[in-house]
Amino acid sequence: MIQELKQGYGHIFEEALINEIAQVGTFKEVSEGYKLMDIGEYVRGMPLLISGAIKVLREDKDGDELLLYYLEKGDTCSMTLTCCMGDAKSEIRAIAEMDTKLIMVPVQKMDEWAAKYKSWRNFIFESYHNRLNELLNTLDSIAFDKMDMRLISYLKEKARINEGNIIKNTHQEIAYDLHSSRVVISRLLKKLEQMGKIELHRNFIEIIAL
Repeated sequence: MIQELKQGYGHIFEEALINEIAQVGTFKEVSEGYKLMDIGEYVRGMPLLISGAIKVLREDKDGDELLLYYLEKGDTCSMTLTCCMGDAKSEIRAIAEMDTKLIMVPVQKMDEWAAKYKSWRNFIFESYHNRLNELLNTLDSIAFDKMDMRLISYLKEKARINEGNIIKNTHQEIAYDLHSSRVVISRLLKKLEQMGKIELHRNFIEIIAL
């Protein structure tokens, strides 16, 4: 665990903090689709991503989901931090976007490390800042962008996260993430295909020129 921590966070945390994380943290490997956290659960640990990606979603009163942002290597979740510090129930759902390695840090260490390590405080503040910007971008997209532009942005981000031009999500899964309907998403995907921007296959979408 020490070596993976140094590779992912050695440029952020001092060695003493790396050693403490290794002592108290729990290393986990989860498969694509694994639910790390659900709405209404108490948060007992904070994730530090070593590899892979996690998508963070919100749910409305009707049970429909909206993608808020992705977590990648070197990230943590500000929504989790808020729940940790307030001993509150989670208001988000976190699902592994791909096979992912992470370290879960006990919530009891949050305040202790904030007082003890400047690098930890800076990391927490930067995480809040980054996630806030991503949330604002999501809100701007919902408020000002048409669904076709939101879909294109979604496909681009998916391709970036997966480091390739193949997207394996179904039309229904994309609709869930974008808080839309499968019929609307399928129609827009077909339009993008006719424009030569993507190719639709039986079990995946291929990005051509977005």
